[in-house]
Amino acid sequence: MAVKAVAELKKELGKLVDALVEEDEGDHNLGIIDNAIRNLCALKGLKLANKDEEFVDFKNVSFQEPPQEFKCPISGTLMMDPFVLASGQTYEETFIRKWLENGNLKCPKSDERLPHTLLIPNHSIKKMITNWRNTRETNMPAVVSLIVDDENHSSSANANRERLAELLKRLLSSFDTKAAKELRLLTSRFPLFRSIFGELKFAISCLFNQHLLERAYFDPCLHEDLIAITLNIATHEPSKRKVIETGSLAVNFLILSMRNENFEIRRYAVAALSELSSLDSNKHILGKSGALGPLAEIVREGHPLVLKDALSTINALCTLTENKERAISEGAIIAIIEKLNVDRVLLDEMLGILALLSSHHRAIDQMDECGVIFRLFGLLGEGIISESSEELCVAIVYAMCFGDRKKLRKISEVENAYEILCRVARNGTSRARRKASGILERLNRFAFAFVSHTA
Repeated sequence: MAVKAVAELKKELGKLVDALVEEDEGDHNLGIIDNAIRNLCALKGLKLANKDEEFVDFKNVSFQEPPQEFKCPISGTLMMDPFVLASGQTYEETFIRKWLENGNLKCPKSDERLPHTLLIPNHSIKKMITNWRNTRETNMPAVVSLIVDDENHSSSANANRERLAELLKRLLSSFDTKAAKELRLLTSRFPLFRSIFGELKFAISCLFNQHLLERAYFDPCLHEDLIAITLNIATHEPSKRKVIETGSLAVNFLILSMRNENFEIRRYAVAALSELSSLDSNKHILGKSGALGPLAEIVREGHPLVLKDALSTINALCTLTENKERAISEGAIIAIIEKLNVDRVLLDEMLGILALLSSHHRAIDQMDECGVIFRLFGLLGEGIISESSEELCVAIVYAMCFGDRKKLRKISEVENAYEILCRVARNGTSRARRKASGILERLNRFAFAFVSHTA
């Protein structure tokens, strides 16, 4: 257990460090730093204790989740420097500036186009957050106690399991929403609790009890808590398989949640599927169960807070050959190309999926019907896309030029008009140059054959 505990803490710490590294110099997210310090202290305690098993005592843990309006909609963390966007929404300065600097001209939350990109400090919210933090720190209990005494060690482990069992019993017997919220907080805050959740044989199956899920479909708050708990335990590697192995109730719950009218429920469902789809053994079940259709709808909807996870999940599922056919049939290609025609948010990810699917003849036909050739040449002609996007564009065109002569003729006509591939063959990356040269050679052979035939 000690090894698992250390591994979970390191994984959590890695995520926090990544979030800190991504910040611009001089910006500080104190909430992330506080969490990192807590994880470091817990990790140090485990190392120093040098015991076979270590447990966190959750029995008397008290939580005070920040009010939703105090959290940045982009990061989901407590704001330290809240700024108001033209849409009227408030964001943490670091994250919204990065969002705007990346060329996004829509509000991340409302998706409305911004009339301007000026940011105004939200002093009233900042004052309320400061007061909330001061009150919380004054009354903050000791949230983590590492058990290092051999005599108490086993009893602490049992107490934690009993606590989980008690919460699940309350949840199942009376649909206790307070129990659901506590489970959500515990699985969110403590990697060790996620580990305990995965180790108890009955715990995950209890979460997907038929009567509980039926109740959740009519109770949005309970539904959101259950889907958030699912996301939290899905980040625990050994639990990924167990969630899917629970059966169709769990999988259908996740898929139906992606079509829920509540945005937060949809968001958590997609994030949970993104975690679960990283496991090869889950990909067949998720694809066969119909996950790709709702994911395509999420892409078509294009909300920036959920789009990345949706694309990541589609990409992961389509590494399985049988899921490529499903993605084509369920509208993934059409949704991605529609999104490509609107803006360039997550361009690498969208092009990556098209490149992955371009090995399938039906995908090539569908891309052609959607006019992707002209869009790809347009992106290449702009000359401002990333190197990886350039390589992916050329790779897709390369795959398409081995289709029928009609597609090859389209490619030839665009290239003859703008000589975009010639430029890539001279100035692109080594991979892009190689593919572009291959396309040009094929176009030359096609032109020679066409002239010979018509003569």
